[in-house]
Amino acid sequence: MHRRTFLVNAAGGAVTASALLSPWHAAHAQVTDLNDAINKAGRQRMLSQRVGKAWLALAHKADSPAARQVLQQSMALFDRQLVELKAYAPSPTIRDTYTRLEAAWSEHKTTLVGAAPSRDGASALLAADAKVLALAQQGTVQYEAASGKPVGHLVNVAGRQRMLSQRMAKFCLSALLPVDAPTATAEIAKSRTEFVAANAVLRDAPQATDRIRQELQLAEGQWVFFDAALQRLQPGGANAARQVSEVFVASENLLSSMDRVTGLYAAMAG
Repeated sequence: MHRRTFLVNAAGGAVTASALLSPWHAAHAQVTDLNDAINKAGRQRMLSQRVGKAWLALAHKADSPAARQVLQQSMALFDRQLVELKAYAPSPTIRDTYTRLEAAWSEHKTTLVGAAPSRDGASALLAADAKVLALAQQGTVQYEAASGKPVGHLVNVAGRQRMLSQRMAKFCLSALLPVDAPTATAEIAKSRTEFVAANAVLRDAPQATDRIRQELQLAEGQWVFFDAALQRLQPGGANAARQVSEVFVASENLLSSMDRVTGLYAAMAG
């Protein structure tokens, strides 16, 4: 995998590095309303896991433009949305959460860029991203509570699916290094159960439109490919390089699908 680009067949077509560019480069410059705030707050959860996934891909010596680009773009987007969410905070409590998240993220960035990605630094990375994820989750729940509307909850649930896609991929790459493979395997199992249950909630919600159900059906197709890649997890196996590639790309495809679903729920008025 040295200097190779990720290239696997997924959903019936080839996916290359160019397809892995961040789909949020044209995101709003400011938070527009509470649904948008829940969407962006939830996206911070996802980014905390996505940067870890990209870092771990590089630790596997997958010197890929895709992984490096995902890492850089995700860090930049986290920085930008953090400023927006802190500025929009409708209460001192929410603002305090984002002040604390700012500090945790600053520490985490040190683990991400302070040294070249390697197996030796993986444990510190996982500990740092856990703190960031916990605070990002807290902020999302607080914004949902500020909304107080059923659709706000659905934006949160859909947005959390994005995070779970990246969390499962991150732990898969961690197990393949291997770094604490038993814990990683257990975390993947927990996230898989939550992901499947939440997709049913999103599909069966009274607010789900035909368009949302269509997007969820597409996401289900991506999930089949991603789950198959996860099921092939064999820490210490001979095909680790191929597994890293497959999981990385499949998780990006699933992320894109769930981001579209989240955006559709976020666009609802009430």
